[in-house]
Formats: sequence, structure tokens, C-alpha cells
Amino acid sequence: MWYLNKMLFGSFLALGTMVAASSYSWMGMWMGLEINLLSFIPLISTSKNMYSSESALKYFIAQVMASTILLLAIIILSTKILYPLQNSIQSSLLFNTSLLLKMGAAPLHFWFPEVMEGLNWLNSMILLTWQKIAPMMLLSYSGKTLLLLVTAIISCMFVSGVMGQNHLSLRKIMAYSSINHIGWMIAASLFFEMIWMIYFIIYSVITLNIVVMFKKLNIFYMKQLTLSMNQEPLIKMFFILNFLSLGGLPPFLGFFPKWLTIQVMINESFFSLAIVMILATLATLYFYMRITFSTLVLSMNTFIQINEFPTHKFLIMSINLVTLASLILSTLIFNFF
Repeated sequence: MWYLNKMLFGSFLALGTMVAASSYSWMGMWMGLEINLLSFIPLISTSKNMYSSESALKYFIAQVMASTILLLAIIILSTKILYPLQNSIQSSLLFNTSLLLKMGAAPLHFWFPEVMEGLNWLNSMILLTWQKIAPMMLLSYSGKTLLLLVTAIISCMFVSGVMGQNHLSLRKIMAYSSINHIGWMIAASLFFEMIWMIYFIIYSVITLNIVVMFKKLNIFYMKQLTLSMNQEPLIKMFFILNFLSLGGLPPFLGFFPKWLTIQVMINESFFSLAIVMILATLATLYFYMRITFSTLVLSMNTFIQINEFPTHKFLIMSINLVTLASLILSTLIFNFF
């Protein structure tokens, strides 16, 4: 019965995203987002985790606030209360603000790390990846309020770099990492829609690699990470490669979408924004390097019981090989542009 409920709400979750992204009307788009919200709440509420109900409530409150702002923008746009030009600017500001709040972009990120802290790794994976699809697609379709989006991009860069340094919880670290990547995806969507989609796919693959390892090892904190990695050398190698790739360090796969984004920003003469994003991302890369080097160098004699990692599983091994082959893959893809 439990699996049946998960399958039912998971199907509605996917349906809500597709309805929101493909709708031709404002109300259809809003209804799709609400279906997505109401399907995700039962998925994250579980009796096995006492913090899940708290996370579900926080997520619900944040999403209701965003939905209210979105509905207000739709009403303003539909009823033409204001003058045409002012009407367009006001509604675009409200519309984009609600989408930034829905996806957890800074400076409207207050709920995102707190919700992540109460979720298991499967639900965390959904929140980090799938729940970003509909807001990002709608943001790429909407009228570009450049000042608001540039402010959000710079905020994402600095907030993730500064706040990510202070946590030992892997779920919060992944949340601040996601905020950083949201900033890069918003920047990509300003100039070329295909680039943010490529960015999202690569980010999702790398995040899937890391989350699967965390889930199979049943680890949530830095100390557990160091202990478990010392017992599994192969996992340690895969983890380090994936984490450096997530940080965007060349020549790994995670550097490729950042490369594309920087290239298109330079082509559009957004030099200052590109430089600020690169410098701010170095702070995020610092805590990636700190985690990977501590995992690589530190050795603890304490033994902990960890779940057996299925190294024989072809799917997991093949997905990790994508990271290993990323230099050749990244170089070849440029021949098709």
C-alpha cells in the first residue's frame, strides 16, 4: 500500500510539472504548479523520519507564498488594472519573484536548506532536480526583468559561497550547492534557452551520482562521510571525482555547462557579470575542495556499520564512468555547436 501511494503521488508530481511547462493559459500553468506542490507534500511526509513533517510544513508555507504572488501577477496581467507598460513591468516582476521563491533562489532561499535537512536522500534528489524544472522553464519563457534576475544571480553566487562554509550536514551543503547552480542556470536562460537545459541535465546526472552514494552508505554528515570513505576506496574515488565535477573544476563534466554559459555571456558583452560569477563561484569551489581533500587525506580508525554498496550494479558504475569520460565528451560536443 505504501508503494502504491508513492507511485500515485509520484505520477501526479510528474503530471503537474508537465502541465505547468506546457500550458497555454495562465490558470493552467498555475494549476500545474499547484498539482506539483500538493503531490510532493505526501511524498516527503513519512513516519520513519520525525523531521519530515516539519520540512513538509515549511515547504508548504514557502510554496503557498510563491503561489499567492504568482496568482496576483496573473490577476494584474489579466484584468489590466494598470497602464499597459506599467502593467507589463509590475506583473513580470511579481511573476519572476514568485518563480525565484518557488525554486529556492537567493535571496529568497530561506526555506530551501531547512527543508532539505528534514528529508531523506530520495526526496532530496527530487527537490534538488525535478522540482526546479517547471519554475526554470516558466522563468525562461517569461518577460526578462534584467535587474531582478541579475540581482538573483549575484545573490545565489555569494550566498552559496558564504553559507556553505558553515555546515557539517551534507544535505545543507547540497542545498547551497544547488543555489549556486540555480544562479548559473538563470544566467544561461537569459541568453540561450538550450544552454540552461544542458546545464540542468549535467547537474542532475552528477547530483544523482552523489546522492546514490550517500543513500547506499546511509550517511548524512561530514564525520560519517570520512569514516565510510576510508572503508570503501572505490567509492572514495567516485565521490571525489563527482564532487569536483559538481564544483565545476576542469576537466570534469561539470565544467562544461559553466564554460558554455561564460562563452555566451562574453558573446553578449556581459563581461562584468561573468567575472563576478566566476570569482564568487571560487568560494563555493573552496568548500568542495575542503570536503574532497578531507575525505582523501584524513584517516580514522573508528569502524562504523555502513550499508553494502552494490559496486557490481552496472547502472551505477556506468553513470560514474560518464564523469570519468567527461573531458573527451565535453570536447566533442563543441563540434555540434
